Amino acid sequence: MTEQQSAPPLIETVSIGKSYGGVVALCDVSTVVNAGQVTCVLGDNGAGKSTLIKILSGVHQHDSGQLRIEGRELRLSSPRAALDLGIATVYQDLAVVPLMSVWRNFVLGSEPVKRYGPLELLDRRQAQDIARKGLADMGIDIPDLEQPVGTLSGGQRQCVAIARAVHYGAQVLILDEPTAALGVKQAGVVLRYVVQARDRGLGVVLITHNPHHAYPVGDRFLLLKRGSALGSYEKSEIDLTELTRLMAGGAELEALQHELERVVP
Repeated sequence: MTEQQSAPPLIETVSIGKSYGGVVALCDVSTVVNAGQVTCVLGDNGAGKSTLIKILSGVHQHDSGQLRIEGRELRLSSPRAALDLGIATVYQDLAVVPLMSVWRNFVLGSEPVKRYGPLELLDRRQAQDIARKGLADMGIDIPDLEQPVGTLSGGQRQCVAIARAVHYGAQVLILDEPTAALGVKQAGVVLRYVVQARDRGLGVVLITHNPHHAYPVGDRFLLLKRGSALGSYEKSEIDLTELTRLMAGGAELEALQHELERVVP
């Protein structure tokens, strides 16, 4: 047995649940995130994907079940607490400052400084070197780091956010619908960097409603519907056709088709 196989999962949820007043947002959901693997969480709007992200990233705390980080049962008190444990989340809106340069966004919140007595000033050269190296390590080529990040394509912005999380030591990378608003080519670029992050040993959580984006990169698939798990599958246990059928509500669509066939003259 290898060291990776014998190590506990980076993240494990056991029958986790969350309610907001009388509304059950998540109920009895279990999954694992292992180093060097991609766990895909699939579901339509209202399935519970956002609630699960918020629990894993420390925005909200779960009401029931267990959250284990590297085998230890924990309750994450804040996003800072999650980040300190190596859990980085890239949200769909990316939390970038569009008018700031690429390099300035890359070091945002972790700026290197020069000290002159009691004064601290941003070390521009070191910050630019950090951004250049972090992007190069992931094979991302952005010739002009001075350009505003808002002028990049959606795919490029996602890749910068992924490279930033990897550079600053993330062990778990949570990606919230990274390909949702992208065309085919740009989505392919982002998925390529998801695979790179996985191959660097990170555990990746890919949130998506598109099984065609999830299946090529995923090692494990958790399907959610109305806050509950429809199923959890290893890649060897399910093919793309079945994954798509479950995502589309295959049984419901079949019943609807039969109903429509009966009423059409």
